[in-house]
Amino acid sequence: MSAGYFPQGQSVQAAPSPPAWRELAATFCIAIAAIGSAPVLHLANPALAIIIEVLIGIAIVVAVPTWAPAVAIFVLFFQNLFVSILSPLVPLPSDLDFIKGYNFLICSVMWLATFALYVLGQRGQSREINQIMRWGVVTLAVVSLYFAIGFVQDGQPAAVYLRNIVLPLFLFQLSLLTAATFEVRITPFLVALAVILMLCGYVELVLRDVWLAVTNGHTFWGFDELKATHSGVWETQMRQTGNVPVTLKDRFSFDFLNTPLLEGFGLSKMLRIHGANMHPISFAYGIGFLALFLFSVGRPLLALAALPLLVFCSVKGALITVIFVAAGWIGTRLIGAVATLLLGLAGMIAFAILAIRIGLQIGDYHVIGLMGGLDGFVQRPYGRGLGIGGNLSDSYFSIDWSAAQAAGTIDGAVESAIGVLLYQMGIAAFVPLAFYFAMALKAWRLYASSGYLTQGLAGFGILVVLLNGLFQEEALFAPLALGLMLSLAGLVIGSHARMQSDVNEEVEPARLTGYQPVT
Repeated sequence: MSAGYFPQGQSVQAAPSPPAWRELAATFCIAIAAIGSAPVLHLANPALAIIIEVLIGIAIVVAVPTWAPAVAIFVLFFQNLFVSILSPLVPLPSDLDFIKGYNFLICSVMWLATFALYVLGQRGQSREINQIMRWGVVTLAVVSLYFAIGFVQDGQPAAVYLRNIVLPLFLFQLSLLTAATFEVRITPFLVALAVILMLCGYVELVLRDVWLAVTNGHTFWGFDELKATHSGVWETQMRQTGNVPVTLKDRFSFDFLNTPLLEGFGLSKMLRIHGANMHPISFAYGIGFLALFLFSVGRPLLALAALPLLVFCSVKGALITVIFVAAGWIGTRLIGAVATLLLGLAGMIAFAILAIRIGLQIGDYHVIGLMGGLDGFVQRPYGRGLGIGGNLSDSYFSIDWSAAQAAGTIDGAVESAIGVLLYQMGIAAFVPLAFYFAMALKAWRLYASSGYLTQGLAGFGILVVLLNGLFQEEALFAPLALGLMLSLAGLVIGSHARMQSDVNEEVEPARLTGYQPVT
């Protein structure tokens, strides 16, 4: 695989060749056309939009399969930006919510087309890849079973939680099968994507009014405000925080890291950055991932340039991910990969215990939600079905947080992805969690033997995001958090399997004929 390309990004090309630049430009054009056309087509005819998006997804996998992972990442970052720009043309909040789902549609279609080619045998894979795929299919089957159980009780939240859980798995399998079959040149794309996202972030940070005007942000967030008012979200948030927002900037104003533990340190409120995907938590995870990736492929200055944006997103989970992964890299160089992994896991367990203890003392909503999930798991260890409980349930808006803080738990599970999974899926929740954990260890073992930082990022990054899932729903359910890490893991595992297969194909003739290939 060429220097400067994934995963051997430690050796960096000074400048890609003209064909590489043309491929990069073409990838961006396809990605923009794929997701930028969705809102326009939907406003003309929703059925036509769905058909065309399905055809685009299939065409990408058939015609330019190596671009599929890059397109998937792009549409997850930029779908809401295109929706926001066109929001003045959207008649109702329900239409806006539907249009936001086209990124899931195109990612799902690309995954399904790739999976279908794999099943049909057109993309034969190694025993290792087949085994990973089998466990992935088992995971999807278990999640689908609990979706069916939840759907008959409450269809809409069950469908949303299904999407949240399966999309990271789709991204992983799409990347795994693509990288195991073809040479995927992802580094130039991710570097260019990081630069674009950083430009968007700094424009929003420095020229907030200009950003809102260019993106039609007031109209976009106005739809969100209408939905929040009708659903009771505003009333719930105002009761929780005591803050009554008057302007759009009031809504964006938060205490640093949104925690009472920093009160008294003189940290005033700050305007959060929402980024191109119009969501501060998802954008923070995306920027944190890209900063780590940039460092791993030899672009440390660009990586450092991304860190201020991470601070202004004010998201604890994303900052924790960057700190832990960086510590994992350093620890590997100092004490080795095995000792670092063991100490890292011990440190994560200690961190979780300390966070739960402090959270119960200060009445942190995330810890209370986790306790509710654990209590619900004990009461019904076989689960209740997807959508039953969680932030999307009707009971969320009637929670008496004062009583919950006094009790240290709630009747239900909220604000904690792992708490919600345990509440909804019971003991079956350990199936997807175990799959994520196993893929993290697989990527880490590759890193231990190769030293490539991108492999270490994939392995340790998944572990840290799982830790964050104890205290944050978005950690596991936002595709730019777990989804990006699993996508990277799919690329590194698939790429390694493909290169091993290539080596074996060269070694076998040499064994039979005595010929030794020149390297």
